[in-house]
Amino acid sequence: MKIFSWYRRIPLIYLNLGAFVLGCAAGLVLYKLGVIRGEAFLTKAVSLLSPFGVILVNMLKMIVIPIIFFSLVYGAASLPTKTFGKMGIGVCAWYFFTSLYAAVFGSIVAICFNPKLASVNELAGKLMTQVDSMKSSSSGTGNAFLNVIYSLFTNPFKALADGNFLPIIVFAILFGLAARVVLDTARDEETCRCIKLMLDVINAMQKSIFKIIEWVMLYFPVGIFALTACNFAVYGVGLFQSYFQVALCVIVGILLMLLVCYPLFMAVICKVNPYPIIWKLREPILTAFVTRSSAATLPVSMRTAKEKLKVRDELSGFTLSLGATVNMDGVCIHLPVFAVLAANLFGFELTFTQIILMVIGVVFASVGAGGVPGGSIFLLFMVLELFNLTPTQVSTVIALALGINPLLDMFETACNVAGDNVGTYVVGKRLGMIDDEK
Repeated sequence: MKIFSWYRRIPLIYLNLGAFVLGCAAGLVLYKLGVIRGEAFLTKAVSLLSPFGVILVNMLKMIVIPIIFFSLVYGAASLPTKTFGKMGIGVCAWYFFTSLYAAVFGSIVAICFNPKLASVNELAGKLMTQVDSMKSSSSGTGNAFLNVIYSLFTNPFKALADGNFLPIIVFAILFGLAARVVLDTARDEETCRCIKLMLDVINAMQKSIFKIIEWVMLYFPVGIFALTACNFAVYGVGLFQSYFQVALCVIVGILLMLLVCYPLFMAVICKVNPYPIIWKLREPILTAFVTRSSAATLPVSMRTAKEKLKVRDELSGFTLSLGATVNMDGVCIHLPVFAVLAANLFGFELTFTQIILMVIGVVFASVGAGGVPGGSIFLLFMVLELFNLTPTQVSTVIALALGINPLLDMFETACNVAGDNVGTYVVGKRLGMIDDEK
C-alpha cells in the first residue's frame, strides 16, 4: 500500500515520460539481443510484453465510444440552439481551415525536401506481400467520398457495436439537438421534466465514465512502457537509416506545425502567449504518440481540457469527440510526402493542377482516417489514385509506406491530437467558454 501511495503522489506526466524513456531503452536492448540470439528470442520477448500494452489500448477503446456518445448528446442539448450553432460553425471552420493549411503546408515541405529512395525494389519487395491483403479493404476508393457521406446515416446501434465513429457523432448531435428543441418548445411541464431527467442521467453517466478514466490513468505508465518497448524491439533504429529522407520530411513538417503554426494561430486569434498552453497539452500529445490513436487518446484530452485548459465540458465534449474522428492535420502533412515520393520514383512531374487536386483529396480523405492506429495507410490508396498510377506502382508506394508507417504514425497522431486541443481552446476563447477567464 505504501508503494501504491507513493506511486499516486508522483505527477502522472513524469511517470509517463519515465515509462517512455525506459521503454525506448528496453526495446533497443531487446532489438540488439534479437539480432544476437535470433528472431525466436525477440518474438518470445515481444509476446510477453505486448499484452500489457494491448490492455491499455483496449481499456481506452472500451470507454471512448461511451464518452463520444454521452459528451456529444449532453453538449448538444446543454446549450441554446443559437449558441450551439455558433460553436458548431466555429469548430467545423477551425477543423477545415487547419486541415487545408496542413495539406498545403505538407505539400510545400514535401516539395522542398523532394524525398527520394534508393534500392526501391529491394525495400518494397520485403513488404509487398502485405499490400495484397490491404487492397480489398481499400476497394472502391474512387467513390470514397460518397461512401463517407452514406456511412453518416446508418443504424446507430450497429455503429455503436462496430465502433464506427462518424455515424455515432451524427446521431448523438441530432439526438442532443432534438432534446434541446423539445425542451425549448414544450408547453407542458411533464415533457420538460422528462427531458431534464434524461439529460441529468446522461450527465451522470458522463461523470461516471470520467471516474473510470481516472482509474485507467493509473495503468498508463505500465502500458506506455510495454507499447514503446515492443515498437523499438521490433523496428529498432533501422527505420531512420533506411527511410531517413522521408522520415525527416514528415517529422520536420509535423514539428513545425506543432511548435510554430499552432502557436502562431493562437497568438493571432486569441492574443495570448501560446507556449504555456502547448505545454499544458503535453500529456495528451505523449499519449497520442505512444498509442497512435486519436480515439484512444480522447479520454486524456477531455481530462486535460477540463483540468488544465479550464474549458467547459459542453464545449470540450463536442469539439474533442468530433476532432478525434474528422481532424487529422498530421495525416494531411504525411500523405503529400508520399505523393511527391511517388512522383520521384516513377518519373512524372507534379503540375500545379495536380497539387491542388492532391490538397483537396488529402483534406477530404483525412476525414475518413477514423482516429485508429495506422488509418493513414488506407487513405494513401485514395490519394495515389489521383495521379493515375498503375496498380503495381500504387502497391510499390504502399509497400514502402508500410515499412515506415509505425514511426510516422506516432508523430502524425500527436499532431492530430494537438490540433484537436488547440482548436478546443481557440473556439472556447472566442466564445467565452473558458471558466478561469470569466
